[in-house]
Amino acid sequence: MSIRATRARIIASAVALASVTAVSGASPAAGHDSAVQLDFIGEQELPNAMAFQGTTVGGLSAISYDIRTGLYYLISDDRSQTGPARFYSARVTFGGGHLTGAELIGTHSWLRPDGTTYPPTSTPAGQTATVAPDPEGIAVDPSDGSLVWTSEGERIVPSDGPAVLGDPWIRRATTTGEYSGQLPLPPQLHMNSQAVGPRRNQTLEGVTFTPDGRQLVTAMEDPLYQDGDDPTPAHGALTRITVHDARTGLPRAQYAYPLEPMFATPPAGSTDTNGVSDLVALGDDRFLVLERASVFSTNTWKARLYLVDLHGATNVLGRDSLADGPVRPVHKTLVSDLSDIPGLPRVDNVEGITLGPRLPDGRRTVVLVSDDNFASRQVTQFIAFAADGI
Repeated sequence: MSIRATRARIIASAVALASVTAVSGASPAAGHDSAVQLDFIGEQELPNAMAFQGTTVGGLSAISYDIRTGLYYLISDDRSQTGPARFYSARVTFGGGHLTGAELIGTHSWLRPDGTTYPPTSTPAGQTATVAPDPEGIAVDPSDGSLVWTSEGERIVPSDGPAVLGDPWIRRATTTGEYSGQLPLPPQLHMNSQAVGPRRNQTLEGVTFTPDGRQLVTAMEDPLYQDGDDPTPAHGALTRITVHDARTGLPRAQYAYPLEPMFATPPAGSTDTNGVSDLVALGDDRFLVLERASVFSTNTWKARLYLVDLHGATNVLGRDSLADGPVRPVHKTLVSDLSDIPGLPRVDNVEGITLGPRLPDGRRTVVLVSDDNFASRQVTQFIAFAADGI
């Protein structure tokens, strides 16, 4: 493992959203608090293709901290290809104000309602397709320590055969992976063989509980078909953040989130874009949101953290298309572009964010994790900051 503990103060600064205004037809809502400061306090890496308790570690797409036990939970986006769909528990340690260690301590498979593991996706001729989950988000319920996780579902629409569709989901589970329930989705988030609803691999990417445990908040990675095109170098886009009642599971509100344009021009025909990869709640209406973009062919990544405020944003719950009328998106303020951090050895496919414990000086730790896509040219990183204003 390697560690970098160079400290770099990153002061929150305003972000120009002219491209988003052009997409939405409205200015973003005014925020009421943007005083967040981050100090970079270290990076740890896990060995590539590390073997652990009968699994190959990789695809770590989200992270969530349990303040009561001190454990971290990490979800792998393995679609039951190298092993059953699963998650890991870990310890992340700090000393002297720096990140000093990151160690996996356990793993469990996600279980279906009948208690079995998830098989890989298969489409046998003349039979009903088996659709594996695409695990992306994980969050610890602060009320009881149980887990919630998201799957992006599946959408395969061939030109000469039946479509293979699997809805995204938000499921509850125990800390050993047993199924304990599923939350309802807004109707716009169900998969469709027509060009409406979510795009493939661009659905429920992030999930978080508010600190009081009363609300569960999810983020779509990119726009629904009817909400507009994905971000390009020329323009941003609008995706959706949904607020659920954590106890009943019912959606309570939904807001448009303004995505930044792509940072580079991807190759023709690629699916490279910019999207929300995770979020963590700071309160009922304040969040840190992680946007991640890539040009996969050149292994080039960009990850940016934004402070997001829901105050004054339009509630679009029930609206089929964000193009149906004026929309005031949530307000966002740039906190950090990871490419600008001195001492950080690289920026890989950073996909997960959580709040960790407080340091002795009272600052809250913020921990990020990267998804190596099970690729030898990529890396699993744990990146830590100390935060003021949280």
